[in-house]
Amino acid sequence: MNLWCCLWFNRKKEKEEEEEEEEEEENCNFFEPMNNDEDIFGKASDDGDESQPRNFEPNFFQDFAKESFGSWPVTRRSEGESSSVNAGLVPVSGPESPVADENRDSSHKRAKFYNEGNFDDLASSSKVKYSMDYEEFDVSHGPNNVACYDDFALGCIHEDGNCVENGEGNDSELEDQEVVRMDLTDDLLHMVFSFLDQTNLCRAARVCKQWRSASTHEDFWRSLNFENRDISEEQFEDMCRRYPNATALSISGPSIYSLVMKAISMLRNLEVLTLGRGQIGDAFFLALPECSMLRKLNISDSTLGNSIQEISVVHERLCHLELTKCRVMRIQVRCPQLKTMSLKRSNMAQVVLNCPLLHELDIGSCHKLPDAAIRAAATSCPQLVSLDMRNCTCVSDETLREIAQHCPNLGFLDASYCPNISLESVRLPMLTILRLHSCEGITSASMAAIAHSSMLEVLELDNCGLLTSVSLDLPRLQNIRLVYCRKLADLNLRAISLSSIQVSNCSVLHRINITSNSLQKLALQKQDSLTTLALQCQSLQEVDLSECESLANSVCDVFSDGGGCPMLKSLVLDNCESLTSVRFISTSLISLSLGGCRAITTLELTCPNLEKVILDGCDHLENASFCPVGLRSLNLGICPKLNILRIEAMLMVSLELKGCGGLSEASLNCPLLTSLDASFCSQLTDDCLSATTRACPLIESLILMSCPSIGLEGLCSLHWLPNLALLDLSYTFLVNLQPVFDSCSQLKVLKLQACKYLTDSSLEPLYKGGALPALQELDLSYGTLCQKAIEELLSCCTHLTRVSLNGCVNMHDLNWGYSRGKFPELPGISILSTASSYDNIHVSNEQPTRLLQNLNCVGCPNIRKVFIPSTANCSHLLFLNLSLSANLKEVDVACLNLCWLNLSNCSSLEVLKLDCPRLTNLFLQACNIDEEAVEAAISRCTMLETLDVRFCPKISSMSMGRLRAASSGLKRIYSSLSSSSA
Repeated sequence: MNLWCCLWFNRKKEKEEEEEEEEEEENCNFFEPMNNDEDIFGKASDDGDESQPRNFEPNFFQDFAKESFGSWPVTRRSEGESSSVNAGLVPVSGPESPVADENRDSSHKRAKFYNEGNFDDLASSSKVKYSMDYEEFDVSHGPNNVACYDDFALGCIHEDGNCVENGEGNDSELEDQEVVRMDLTDDLLHMVFSFLDQTNLCRAARVCKQWRSASTHEDFWRSLNFENRDISEEQFEDMCRRYPNATALSISGPSIYSLVMKAISMLRNLEVLTLGRGQIGDAFFLALPECSMLRKLNISDSTLGNSIQEISVVHERLCHLELTKCRVMRIQVRCPQLKTMSLKRSNMAQVVLNCPLLHELDIGSCHKLPDAAIRAAATSCPQLVSLDMRNCTCVSDETLREIAQHCPNLGFLDASYCPNISLESVRLPMLTILRLHSCEGITSASMAAIAHSSMLEVLELDNCGLLTSVSLDLPRLQNIRLVYCRKLADLNLRAISLSSIQVSNCSVLHRINITSNSLQKLALQKQDSLTTLALQCQSLQEVDLSECESLANSVCDVFSDGGGCPMLKSLVLDNCESLTSVRFISTSLISLSLGGCRAITTLELTCPNLEKVILDGCDHLENASFCPVGLRSLNLGICPKLNILRIEAMLMVSLELKGCGGLSEASLNCPLLTSLDASFCSQLTDDCLSATTRACPLIESLILMSCPSIGLEGLCSLHWLPNLALLDLSYTFLVNLQPVFDSCSQLKVLKLQACKYLTDSSLEPLYKGGALPALQELDLSYGTLCQKAIEELLSCCTHLTRVSLNGCVNMHDLNWGYSRGKFPELPGISILSTASSYDNIHVSNEQPTRLLQNLNCVGCPNIRKVFIPSTANCSHLLFLNLSLSANLKEVDVACLNLCWLNLSNCSSLEVLKLDCPRLTNLFLQACNIDEEAVEAAISRCTMLETLDVRFCPKISSMSMGRLRAASSGLKRIYSSLSSSSA
């Protein structure tokens, strides 16, 4: 692509050639890129500037074609330049290409293309690219389809009518051009264009004379496609004259008859001819033998013949014939070399074939063909291998018997939608594919005839409404379909090569017996009546029995070791609601899904390689055993009635028992377990917890929320967990936490929400004894600790990064300054004092640096004042949430790095002082604060981006401008009248 760009952006060359091109303007037209929305015939350009698109008058093509093609142009070559057809190109597949490059005059110093190795091989391989099959190309796409046709015929025409290549001239001019640009040799350009389809060739023709000349080379136009194109006879004749060696032609439309007659007389090398949507007279079929090279003829949606009576297709070399959706009374075909023929959906009453080598015959949906005509046509082709006769409702068993007798090699038969056939006494021993969709005459007795087709590989019996049972022993059968067989009750298949089976919507099917050595996947979904399943499938790996509601517990034996499926890896039994006790012993099973099996009460899995199990909806499970399994994680929280649990999983790292309120006995042997969630396991005792901690010493996260049966003995067992980092004891009845402080030295997160039985001294080891030195997060929400205990905790535990005190009724004024005339008991610290104002604060010495990043005091009803001065050393505080504190009246915060402050629903808030230069989000929803206080507060928050003042009664929409002016960086203001303000 870089080389191509050189041809466009070389301004020096354009200036040198400008005068010469002005002289040629009358006789040579250039294709320029044209807007797809414009008509190709616009106003002619007023000047000769090639940079402007050139539009053509309506009679341009006719005048040009008359001038260009009236006499065939002779290629003019400069001395030493190799010959090429029409365009001065060097054919890449010709034997003279390398020699031509060597014999060029030394003055032609264009860049040459050399291929190491055999250039002819490369050229021939590229030729395959541009010799495209006619069916792969259609230039009719897009709004420029008419313009593309004009690009077909136009070549490089010089003043004398001869083709020239870009850059041709005297040697001195070429020497000058060599300094400023690098040109492409014709053979290299030919190779590049061989990778373009014809639409892009038309576009490339608009670039320059050389590209236009190269793009019209006949090698690229072996296939001419005029489907859906409005083309005149004159234009078509010009194209045929220009490309007489075309091998493929496609035409459609009402004028096809006159065009195809011209094509027959002019294109003697035609091999493929495609016609459609028109009327083709008798003369065409009489002249058809003149196309001696024709191999394939396709005619679709057309009326054949003038009188609509009878036509004859006679050709000595025709191999493929397709007459699709054609209207004719009778047709006779006499083609000794014909191999495939299709008359699909054609409206004819009689067909006579004289095609001894015919292999494939398609007469599907030929509704007017009588049974006798079908019989005569098929039996006249002894080499017939494939016969498609779907929707031929007149076909009878007698016809099939005659076909079987005269066509011994028949391997493909499609007799779908033929209600009169039952295959009685029909023997087709070489049949490999049989399709019998919606054949009302097919019954269980028909299976005897099918059984004689020992070579059968594909059998399709969809919607055979009278079929009650299928019993077949076909060693080569690979694929079988039984869909919507409403009366099918019994399926017995012995097919060692069976690899695919589709059985669905067979509502009364209750018994399946399959024997196969190749079947790897079995799907039997929504078989409501299926009760018995027997499988001997040595290679079966995936089974889906979803919504087989009648399956009994005995199905477990089929998929256990010794049940006939030794390679089974995935088993889906979703919504099999008759299963009550599931027991699997399998060394191969990897994935098991029992979702929606609500009746299961007992589950026993002895599957050492089991990695995935789904139990969603198994809400009646009471007893579960996983011994042993290869699970890495397990969620049993959706089994609220689980009572007894045994797990032996050497690889398990995560276990969730959240919601197993009835679990009273648990035995876990999971040495790699790191996370255990036993929330709401109200019956879980200290003994179970002690046994678990001994067997799972690597636990790092232990959640015992709402486990009221856990006591001091259970906490003492935590010394078996040296790596414990998260402990949740929320909503428990614990009084003494000393075992936690003594044993959990690595604890980072401790949650004690709503532990209402903790005394005021319960946390003293934290702030007096220095316990839990690694603790970072502490949650005391909805607790009853007194004011003093909270004060001392926040004073001494400066290493905490996240503290939650939501809903603490004993939380009072949050004051992190110093009281006048008082010194704290601990050096340099006084917290939550009742200083009246900031002016009365006397700073005596610095407080220690706090690592606190997130402080939550949501819904604390007794907080009235919050005072956090800069001397409190809260440089790490980022998030402060005081929402829903109804009695909070005054907030005075000076934190350097605070970026998020929530005071929503603090209905009593009146005073707001902020010195937070990095605050970006401030929420004041439903606060009773006036606009002057808000304006003053945000004036020192230079990085504020979002301000929420919705439902603030004292702030009107008229104040938005003042608030925006108070903070220059403000991007969003949310008010009660508008969701956002730009």
